[in-house]
Amino acid sequence: MKELIKGIRSALKMTQQEFASALSTTPVTINRWENGKTLPSPMAQKQIFSLCESSSFFPTSLIIKLYAEEGEGILYHGSKKGLKGDIKANSRPDCDFGKGFYMGNDPLQPLTLVCGENSPVFYSLRVELSSLKVKEIPLGLDWAMLIAYHRGYMDEFKDSPIYEQYAHYLDGYDLAKGPIADDRLYVSLTRFFSGAITDVALLHCLSALSLGEQYVALSELATSSISIMKERRLSLLEQLSLQATSLKRREEGIALTKEMEIKYRREGRYYDEIMGGNDHA
Repeated sequence: MKELIKGIRSALKMTQQEFASALSTTPVTINRWENGKTLPSPMAQKQIFSLCESSSFFPTSLIIKLYAEEGEGILYHGSKKGLKGDIKANSRPDCDFGKGFYMGNDPLQPLTLVCGENSPVFYSLRVELSSLKVKEIPLGLDWAMLIAYHRGYMDEFKDSPIYEQYAHYLDGYDLAKGPIADDRLYVSLTRFFSGAITDVALLHCLSALSLGEQYVALSELATSSISIMKERRLSLLEQLSLQATSLKRREEGIALTKEMEIKYRREGRYYDEIMGGNDHA
C-alpha cells in the first residue's frame, strides 16, 4: 500500500502537504502511510480514489507494476475469497476451456476478474510445465468455437460432428494454453454467439486487441506442478481502481465490436450458419 500511495502522489505531482490538503488530513498522516506505519482507512482510500478520478488518473499501471513478478514459469491467479488446501482443477465448468484451475501471464486479467468481490486474493504462482502435456490454442476461430462449446452455446447442436469435435478437443492434455477472453473481448464473443456479427468481424476484433495468455490446469498432474509464491489481499483502493479499468475496457470492447460489425457486416458467416453447416474452416 505504501508504494501505491507514493506512486499516486508522485503521478499527481503533489507534495505531501498538497496531498494532505486535498484529502483533508495532515502531512504527518501522509508520511505515516508512505512509510508503512499505518494504513489509510476505507474512507481515506475512497477519498484517494476520488482524487485520482477527478484528475483523470487511474493508478492501475502502478498496481500492475507492484503485483508483477520476474522469473521463469511465473503465472497469476485471482480468487474470490482465497485458496484453501491443495490447488485443484475445480472452477465452474462453463469457463473458456472448461473446468480447471485458471492462471494468466498478465496480472491485470485475474485482478480485474476478482476486483468486485468482497475479499479478493491475488496469487503469484510458479508452474513447472516441462512434464505436462500442453495443448496450445492459437487465437482464431478454433479458439472461439472451443469457448462456445464450454460456455454452452453449442448445446442445441449436441448431435453434430462439430459439437463432438470440441467436446473432445482437450482430451488427454494436462494443461490448455490460449488467449484470454478479457473484458473487451467478452463483448465481441457474445455478439458473435448471438448472431450479431460474423466470424470475419470477430476475427478482426481479435486481431485488433492485444490479449494475454491463460493457462488452465486440467489434470491432477498439472495442479501438482503449481506452487504459490505470494498471496496478497486487494485493498479497497486497488479494487476501486481496477473496477474503473474493467469498465473502461468493456466500453472499448463495445466500441470496437460496433465498428467491426458495420465494417464487415457483409463478409463471413454467422455462428448459426457455421453450426448448421458443420463447417468452420
